[in-house]
Amino acid sequence: MSNVIARNKVRVLGEGKRTIVMAHGFGCDQTMWQYISPAFSGDYRLVQFDYVGSGNSDLSAYSPERYGTFRGYVQDLLDVIEALELTEIIFFGHSVSSMIGMLASIERPELFSSMVMIGPSPRYLNDGEYFGGFERSDITELLDMMEMNFSGWASFMAPLAMNSPERPELVKDLEQSFITADPVITREFAEVTFLSDHRSAVAEASIPTLILQCSDDSIVPIQVGEYLHQNLRGSEFRLMEAKGHYPHISHPEETITLIKAYLQHIG
Repeated sequence: MSNVIARNKVRVLGEGKRTIVMAHGFGCDQTMWQYISPAFSGDYRLVQFDYVGSGNSDLSAYSPERYGTFRGYVQDLLDVIEALELTEIIFFGHSVSSMIGMLASIERPELFSSMVMIGPSPRYLNDGEYFGGFERSDITELLDMMEMNFSGWASFMAPLAMNSPERPELVKDLEQSFITADPVITREFAEVTFLSDHRSAVAEASIPTLILQCSDDSIVPIQVGEYLHQNLRGSEFRLMEAKGHYPHISHPEETITLIKAYLQHIG
């Protein structure tokens, strides 16, 4: 247990009989939950962690073999849940973690009671009639930029993803999060993320899910959120006023309100 706790820099805070496990998105770490955590820590126990290769995790535990597919990240999540002996958790997943959580719930449904997906996408690439938002060439350019000029990629991607020009400090924080990450690991995580396709797995998911979709998200278009809602049984869809890909940072009040209403609704 202690190995997992240290490896993934697991942190437990708050009080309550029910547990929320919060899983960060690509290029980030658990500190990204700081704006909404206080709203839940009075009623729930919160578990936050960093995937291996992100944040303050043990980088020596990283290997391209384990983390070259989603399997490694799914296993990180399951390891954390099992190390703390949790069951029937409420899962919050941002971005790529939405699919990581979904895959984990398919494998071990008894560990999950409900899910909140913030900016989820089962497929980032356009594919026939499916609109994911990116062409293959877009992702190739992105990966090449990360390899050739990592700091340039970070300063290009942060304002695009945050989409909060009126809050430059948030853009700066995100850029800092990107730039302090290990460039090689981050690029490998980007490749795993942006070239993934989990559309076929969506039909296997069975956990009640809230999908939070931002109104203007350069990473995940509205059509993607709608597609997921149509194909994920037991899901509820909320189109947010928030713009960007990080509503839990840029619009914490709206994010908190929608999540609390959902959790109250499903009991």
